[in-house]
Amino acid sequence: MNSTLFKQQRKNDSAFVSAGHYSLLGSSRVCRKKVGKEKFHKPQHWGFCNNVRMLMNEDKPGIGGELCLRQKRKPKYSAFLKEMGIDAPPWVAFDKQVLSFDAYLEDEVPEKSQENYRIRRYKIYFYLEDDTIQVNEPGVRNSGLPQGTFIRRHHIPLPPPDEDQFYTVYHFNINIDIVFYGWKFKIYDCDTFTKIVLKNMGVKLNAPGQCPEDPYLKMRREKLDFVKPLRPYESFGTLKQFLNYDRKVLRFFCLWDDSTSLFGDRRELILRYFLSDDTIEIREVLPHKSGWNAMPFLLQRGKLPKYGPPGVYQPGEITDRIVLNVYGGLVENRVDGYLLDKYKLGKVHQEFYKDSDLSIGTTINVWGRKVLLCDCDEFTKSYYKTEYGIENFTSIDCKPPPPPKIERKFPPYTGFGSEEDSLRSCIGLMPTPHRKNFRKWMEKDSYGYISNTLRFFAKLITHDCADVDRLFVISYFLSDDTLSVFEPIERNSGLTGGMFLKRIRVKRPGQEVFKSELSEYIKAEELYVGARVNVNGYLFLLLNADEYTLNYMEKHSDKFPMSSIELALQKLKKQESKSEELRNVFIAADDEQRKMVDYNTFRDILMTLTVGELTDHELITIARHYHVPEDAYEDVNVLIALAHERFKRNTFENFERLIANCVYQDRENKKVLPTKDIRRLCKSSRLPLTHDLLVSLLSKFEDSEGQINYESFFCALNWRINPVPELEPRSYLKERCEDEWLGMPSPIPVKYINYVKLLKEVFGLEDE
Repeated sequence: MNSTLFKQQRKNDSAFVSAGHYSLLGSSRVCRKKVGKEKFHKPQHWGFCNNVRMLMNEDKPGIGGELCLRQKRKPKYSAFLKEMGIDAPPWVAFDKQVLSFDAYLEDEVPEKSQENYRIRRYKIYFYLEDDTIQVNEPGVRNSGLPQGTFIRRHHIPLPPPDEDQFYTVYHFNINIDIVFYGWKFKIYDCDTFTKIVLKNMGVKLNAPGQCPEDPYLKMRREKLDFVKPLRPYESFGTLKQFLNYDRKVLRFFCLWDDSTSLFGDRRELILRYFLSDDTIEIREVLPHKSGWNAMPFLLQRGKLPKYGPPGVYQPGEITDRIVLNVYGGLVENRVDGYLLDKYKLGKVHQEFYKDSDLSIGTTINVWGRKVLLCDCDEFTKSYYKTEYGIENFTSIDCKPPPPPKIERKFPPYTGFGSEEDSLRSCIGLMPTPHRKNFRKWMEKDSYGYISNTLRFFAKLITHDCADVDRLFVISYFLSDDTLSVFEPIERNSGLTGGMFLKRIRVKRPGQEVFKSELSEYIKAEELYVGARVNVNGYLFLLLNADEYTLNYMEKHSDKFPMSSIELALQKLKKQESKSEELRNVFIAADDEQRKMVDYNTFRDILMTLTVGELTDHELITIARHYHVPEDAYEDVNVLIALAHERFKRNTFENFERLIANCVYQDRENKKVLPTKDIRRLCKSSRLPLTHDLLVSLLSKFEDSEGQINYESFFCALNWRINPVPELEPRSYLKERCEDEWLGMPSPIPVKYINYVKLLKEVFGLEDE
């Protein structure tokens, strides 16, 4: 126990001795403060940042987190925020609020006779959110000094002896001196926002001061104003104009009336004014086939004088600088300098056109030519609205009146060669052949079963008894609008037959032979059943047409109005008052009550009723539209014989491939396929059968379920394996020629017509 008391006594003595300058009362107070203290750790200045050991912070408190002797914490918040009693964080309350002060600094310049000091201007920014300060020096052109950020943004301490404190907003005012790190700044003014903030804080603002002028800059300016340097003699400041107006061009549409001079005319021009350098360029707009030589420019780009042509000047009279004298040393051919006339006495002044001199309706002088400005583009209008406030842009008609149209006359046809070739020799000095319509020839030329040839059965209209019964075949070729006439050969008729007219273009009758214009020829639209055609003086009556011709004309009813069922029915509807009579006549003609009549009866009834309103071709069109379908081939052997004849003619033998395709489609191996699939396969394989013949054949092999045994069908069509007896030859004769007629057309286009359907659709009459 005695040892313990002894140790405690020694500790008290050592503490008393170490703080000997304290009084006994003070030492007892220090001891009382440490009573109950639990933290005696030293602050840690080193730490880890991104796994790197580094010095974290030097301004940490002492032992146990308490401040050391004479150690103060840096303020973390704005001093002004604490006085206002705002609870919001400073970066929220004073975000983007900065006080701006204008200041200057007298910078001494040692060892220089031209100047002893410089006046340097600064901007002092005080950030209210954290009481940080930044000092910037605005850039001065050609100063030669490093400028920009003079003091970066941070807390700036007060000058000694208060270096442990920092500048706050209360240290700033107008017309005071402030010291940053030994630099003495004179604040002479601030902006409006800064004045309002300082007044709200209760700061009494001083009167604003003036920034003194830099003596060196003042001396240089006075010297330059007094000396007037000769080089450069003048400052041609065109760079700013070039940068502002580069690629900006005013465009005017002009007229130069030169019709008063010999061989003169009215010329359309386009004037372009380049705003970048006040130059003008003029181009001429030449109309098509005007006869004038095409020049790139009427006026090359350059400045246009107002009073031109100005005359002839002596060399050196037009110049930018006037040299008074030159001087040099003693050495021969050496020039040290020259004197210029800065007053420009005797200089020739020229006035050039500017953008302010150009407007719509103004006449300008282009080197002695009077050019009238008639109109301008949209950019030019917007430019004059912005720059000069001009609103009136009424255009003037600058186009000259159209020249009189001279009708070109060609000499009449001489009779040598064709009319087209004779005309081509009159158009140019170098005759060129006549160009035919190659595209039409390619589209309308015969290809496969598409012949593009219209064939009509006709007879000759004549009073000669020997020629009354002569029949002809007229073929019209759509590819080149040519026509040929062929007479079929009849045995023991006494007529030779054969080619009556070779394939040529036939002129319309009544045209003059020797004339300047080209002749008109017979067109395909003029041919129809019942028409009278004059072929080189022979008058033909078209009696009938083949099936291809009728189908083609009905397909192109827009070009062949006689084959239009709509137009034919419109003519028939005009006889609506006779509809009841028409029905009674049809019923009386239909003795067996089959609701159909034959073609001859149908034709006689309609012709009698319409009294010549319908032509023969329109009657055929109506009859074909309302005809009763018939099975032309009743016997299956006849159908197969006709099919074999067509296969032999076209040497078609690819039946095994057809059966293979059917087997591929027959996935269930039923040996049958639907009729529509067989018909589609025949169409895609291009079997040389007509549509009616193919449909009749399919109907003969079709079962009750609408399916066909494809093996038996194609085996029956195979003329190599299953040949059938050939059909009897046709009774008529045919002769092979340029346009072979494949059989005489039937005198009736259809056998029977359904008159009930006709009456219902045309007149709305129901069957009784």
